[in-house]
Amino acid sequence: MRGMRIRLSIPLLLCLLLGACVHTAPRNPLATWVPSPNHDARRPVLVVLHYTEQGSVQQSLDTLRTANSGGRVSAHYLIGKDGERYQLVSDLDRAWHAGGGSWGRISDVNSASIGIELDNNGREPFSEPLVASLLVLLEDLKTRWGIPPENFIGHSDMAPTRKIDPGVHFPWKRLAEHGYGVWPQDGTEPAPADFDAVQALRLLGYAVDDVDATVRAFRLRFRGVADGGLDDEDRRILHALVQGWTIPAER
Repeated sequence: MRGMRIRLSIPLLLCLLLGACVHTAPRNPLATWVPSPNHDARRPVLVVLHYTEQGSVQQSLDTLRTANSGGRVSAHYLIGKDGERYQLVSDLDRAWHAGGGSWGRISDVNSASIGIELDNNGREPFSEPLVASLLVLLEDLKTRWGIPPENFIGHSDMAPTRKIDPGVHFPWKRLAEHGYGVWPQDGTEPAPADFDAVQALRLLGYAVDDVDATVRAFRLRFRGVADGGLDDEDRRILHALVQGWTIPAER
């Protein structure tokens, strides 16, 4: 009989353990729980792209799950050079990938975004399997969360004083052709003489507290160079973007 009681208690114990693992929202003991169906999960409205600047996917997985020299970091997804996709944090949870910075009116980027790390050291082109895999993931995120094309950005866009990733080799035009991010149409007219380039940067979403840093971030993304001041080609690109003269997405 004693052995029978032990055998019968094991399934009960398993049920209790499994029940304890079910994720439920915290309930305040100071109030009576009267649940309402009129709510929704917090939804990401930005996608921020990074490069890992590390030697391997395994090294990046270790970093994103433990800590680096600057403290704990994470991302929602990591894509390897071979196109393998890894998810480390739920889309609905806040990963620690963006740090300080802003995009448009969003000042807490971590709370509003999905972070994607790309296996690249910053000094070489992104592999074709990686880019193809990224496009699949971006389509999924755009469809499920309704993220607008202009809200697919780089780390350098939202933190121009600190970051340069995903760097000069990242294929922004190709992404824009598929509907992720923006890119100016070719052959647009020069910007008018009275065009306000700083205001245009602000309208796109860039912070302009440090205009020189923002211009560098803009040129990094749209011209593939990380130095130089604002020139007529930058003004043409900015004018085209704020006027909505962007390349149409492939469908």
